[in-house]
Amino acid sequence: MSSHADDSRQESFRELLRSLRVWDTELPRFDPGSAPAGPLPLFQQWLREAAEAGVPEPHTMSLATADADGRPSVRTLMLHDADERGWHFATHRTSRKGRDLAARPQAALGFYWAAVGRQVRVRGTVTAASAAESRADLAKRSTGALAAALVGHQSETLASLADLARASDAAWERAHREPDAPADTWTLYMLEADEVEFFQGDAQRRHVRLDYRRTEDGSWTRELLWP
Repeated sequence: MSSHADDSRQESFRELLRSLRVWDTELPRFDPGSAPAGPLPLFQQWLREAAEAGVPEPHTMSLATADADGRPSVRTLMLHDADERGWHFATHRTSRKGRDLAARPQAALGFYWAAVGRQVRVRGTVTAASAAESRADLAKRSTGALAAALVGHQSETLASLADLARASDAAWERAHREPDAPADTWTLYMLEADEVEFFQGDAQRRHVRLDYRRTEDGSWTRELLWP
């Protein structure tokens, strides 16, 4: 009986997956011939257009890293900036992703904006900013972001939610009292891309993929990819 119930639940789940619609709306067109020489201006334009289209939190992204043994991890976090130095994000250097980056300073980012059927994939080498720049980055963020940073212990084992509540209350109180309080392990990272791919979805599955690759002299080459 239990096995039959499990099979029914699994089939129900499969039916749910098959019923979900993708891009049930008009999608923008993308002419790769009009793309700029480098990926940064196009990325900034696409993120802005995603925000204007009402995509919630368009600056959220997936960050993929690997540990010293090559085991991958992926998580969602916020983009802090994107400029000539790279794509900026921050975390505790003692966290799992911080330890991964210390062991293997390569990573990949993924952005997906469903309302416009677009995604961007970024891959490259990650470097840590100075302590002063990391602190300045944290100072620009919200009180809640500072409080979360002050809690610390990211990725460590948590004994109970009560312990988290106590630590969070103390961190919020300090964040309000000391808006420039340091979080010593909080680190700003920059991913310098060697490849950036732009994907424009199409309802007829004629997706447009434009791939930028950095050359040895620091310039970019562009090529289309089959979807």
